[in-house]
Amino acid sequence: MATILPSPPKIGMVSLGCPKNLVDSERILTKLRSDGYQMSPDYAGADVVLVNTCGFLDSAKEESLEAIGEAIAENGRVIVTGCMGKEAEMIRAKFPNVLAVTGAHQYEEVVGAVHEAAPMPPSAFLNLVPESGLKLTPRHYSYLKISEGCNHRCSFCIIPSLRGDLVSRRPDAILREAEKLVAAGTRELLVISQDTSAYGVDIRHQPREWHGREVRAHMTDLARELGSLGAWVRLHYVYPYPHVDQVVPLMAEGLVTPYLDIPFQHASPNVLRAMKRPANEAKVLERIKGWRAICPDIAIRSTFVVGFPGETEADFAYLMEWLEDAQLDRVGAFRFEPVEGAAANDLPDPVPEAVKEERYARLMDLTARISAEKLRAKVGRTLDVIIDAVDEETGGATGRSQADAPEIDGEVHLRDAGHLSQGDIIAVEIEDADEHDLFGVPVRR
Repeated sequence: MATILPSPPKIGMVSLGCPKNLVDSERILTKLRSDGYQMSPDYAGADVVLVNTCGFLDSAKEESLEAIGEAIAENGRVIVTGCMGKEAEMIRAKFPNVLAVTGAHQYEEVVGAVHEAAPMPPSAFLNLVPESGLKLTPRHYSYLKISEGCNHRCSFCIIPSLRGDLVSRRPDAILREAEKLVAAGTRELLVISQDTSAYGVDIRHQPREWHGREVRAHMTDLARELGSLGAWVRLHYVYPYPHVDQVVPLMAEGLVTPYLDIPFQHASPNVLRAMKRPANEAKVLERIKGWRAICPDIAIRSTFVVGFPGETEADFAYLMEWLEDAQLDRVGAFRFEPVEGAAANDLPDPVPEAVKEERYARLMDLTARISAEKLRAKVGRTLDVIIDAVDEETGGATGRSQADAPEIDGEVHLRDAGHLSQGDIIAVEIEDADEHDLFGVPVRR
């Protein structure tokens, strides 16, 4: 007689904000799938919809509130989690029908809320999940979160109030997760946190045994061990502490992808002090030169804020001159936006919106020119490229070089590449370039 399995509840997920939120969503879904729940790709098929919110900027809060409203309108059974969980009263006042509200990285609470809202029918046959967990990214790259929270108190940021102070994961736990991801097909590990350079400070860099040897809870040790797993290792959210200098030789050796994502935010000492960030921009320029001397192919990406309260035309000119000197490979910029609860809101001399827009346009024009010049210098070279998508009809493909992180940097567009597969890492001859992207053809071997 055939066994008739009960139909498990289906969970929908809306994940907003940064990759750190995406990792939280993956962990929640992995736990729910291991409990037997199925996933729904749309509102209509879901028994419960989870909305993982972002609260970093007021505009992000608005997007989160819109997503909650849409989920309630389309489904009606909604659980809210993530950064805006700190504002549970406001969310409940605006959406009294939400089933539950939990805070950032409160995995047990949100899973418990799902169990209460959509109980699982008991069945030993439904608790199935891949060992590597469930992912919201393509199979060939994975975000690897090494810590939660942040010890900095930047005047424009409310992350510590949302996620708390730094809490580092054990190095052996991180490496075990990375090893499983690589075994499951991950070709690129993207290391993320609020402050990757500070990893392990809170636990005094306590070592743990890993494959018969001790590994410290320290960025350098962790990067070296991750590099031994055979995947690209890309470091994000790196503050330029002195020990970052120790990671660059690992890039020159090929253990770590030659890429640093450093959130400089500004260069003017006056603005950096107002932001409550280190104001050693001249020393940073010297260190960048030193990094490039050790690893000429290192790509440095950063983000900057224009129109911060009190930013004068002289401050902005200083930033522009600094960018000319730094010659960063990838640059993003944001117009300053007040965030409820941030100390910067109370600073004097706000910059008019029209001035913010004008400065933003000038900065983006400058960085686009620098990017175009640096990419033109790669024409004629052969670069390793990881394939993100293949169009079999046209024979084209899209990938990224080691200088490009997914979704935030440029791409490499290939011709005569229909034979490739997603996740392949191949040699590509670069034939052309524009302001942000490269164009090339696979090298036949």
